[in-house]
Amino acid sequence: MGAQLRVYKRRIKSVSATKKITKAMEMIAASRIVKAQRQVAASTPYASELTRAVTAVATGSTTKHALTTEAENPVRAAVLLVTSDRGLAGGYSSNAIKAAERLTERLKAEGKDVVTYIVGRKGVAYYGFRERPVAESWTGFTDSPAYADAKRIAGPLIEAVQRDTAEGGVDELHVVFTEFVSMMTQTPADKRLLPLSLEKAPAEQEAAATATPGRILPLFDFEPSAEGVLDALLPRYVESRIYNALLQAAASEHAARRRAMKSATDNAEELIKSLSRLANAARQAEITQEISEIVGGASALADATAGSDN
Repeated sequence: MGAQLRVYKRRIKSVSATKKITKAMEMIAASRIVKAQRQVAASTPYASELTRAVTAVATGSTTKHALTTEAENPVRAAVLLVTSDRGLAGGYSSNAIKAAERLTERLKAEGKDVVTYIVGRKGVAYYGFRERPVAESWTGFTDSPAYADAKRIAGPLIEAVQRDTAEGGVDELHVVFTEFVSMMTQTPADKRLLPLSLEKAPAEQEAAATATPGRILPLFDFEPSAEGVLDALLPRYVESRIYNALLQAAASEHAARRRAMKSATDNAEELIKSLSRLANAARQAEITQEISEIVGGASALADATAGSDN
């Protein structure tokens, strides 16, 4: 019984140490969510307004630009997958990877080759273990991305879109990331960044909604040219969209890690209670056995004394 009690005590001590770690990680993740939420809220209006500006240029001119013109027969698409650098976040990275695989299957069903770009060590490890080709990857900043990281990612992607497909270029650019909805809900999403879908753009929807018979729509004058304006705006558009996706993914990662660590802490508490009950039962059994041995010994001694007296 004594050995069993020592085993229970060691396990309680080990689980208690684990509980301290998970509780600390839960508190750290909770503190980082607030900052991540603020960054998402700050970047979203800029990305939306920049999209409106690009749309205004594209719809207000007759210029055909490589980043806004649909290919007649698209044959290759780039997919940017955003995962995390660290684990202990529940199914956060695996859900994003599954969403990327569904998108890849859909694009292949449409007859397109898929070129994969990955952000985060979890996605790199997943594709590397399965020996799947990855065009380029970036790691080390998923929990706290900066605009410079988005700019570094956007460069090769824009270059791939501008290149001819015969030279390894792509016709489309998609991004797969985890969209932050609330503290309890984070949803994997895939969005097409390029070519820009002008028919679904907010600026055109607003113009259609406010158009009245006889109303003259605004005319745009571009300097130095519409193509020059698009050349300047579209890289910023891609950078801002990728940056917003990175921020939403970071907020989702912290929320998922907080939820996972809270669950781990709660499970550790339940395990400690269960082990404590077992330890108490073992201790009570040990005490009962010792009492029985004492009583048995005293009874035997009394019997022996009575026999010698006779």
